[in-house]
Amino acid sequence: MDQIKTGKFIASLRKEQGFTQAELAEKLGITDRAVSKWETGKCLPDAAIMVELCEILGISVNELLTGEKIAMDNYKEIAEKNLAESIRLENEKNQKLTKTENFIGWSGVVVSLIMIMCGIFVAEVSPIVAMILISAGGAIVLITTIYATLLECDNGYYECQNCKHRYVPTRKAVILAVHVGSDRVMKCPECGQKGWHKKVMTK
Repeated sequence: MDQIKTGKFIASLRKEQGFTQAELAEKLGITDRAVSKWETGKCLPDAAIMVELCEILGISVNELLTGEKIAMDNYKEIAEKNLAESIRLENEKNQKLTKTENFIGWSGVVVSLIMIMCGIFVAEVSPIVAMILISAGGAIVLITTIYATLLECDNGYYECQNCKHRYVPTRKAVILAVHVGSDRVMKCPECGQKGWHKKVMTK
């Protein structure tokens, strides 16, 4: 998947339709800066607006991802390649988010433990400094834990062990759920059953 090629394709179709970047952005409910990023190949349109963008530009999602109009005899083959590439890119993104999540979580724990230990060490000499260090350590571990949990929510999907439905839960549901590692007790939006939902990287 060539982001530069796709970006140039979007720009040419936009111009064919007679839209400025600002006009296209207004139709999609986004900023013209986002359109500019697509057209320069810095990023791809979000999946949530791809279908609407394609309808406006008069192309299919497959053609958008390919960066060109596709002849019908090659359509299936190219569609399969684009699907495989989309899965690969999603896996890469999710793996990066998992590494970031783990780094933030463990860094927060280490830094907070150091601050708490320092606070205990200086408690007899300066109780006020000790209280500040211990409080700051507690605050750091709380903040980093919440942030790492939010990253986990945005990273991949959860799978219901009852019906095998994969979904993205709300951040509130993830934060409040009982968990062991990345597996959490939540209610499935598909079958309504509550149970342990396993973390998975792709849908």
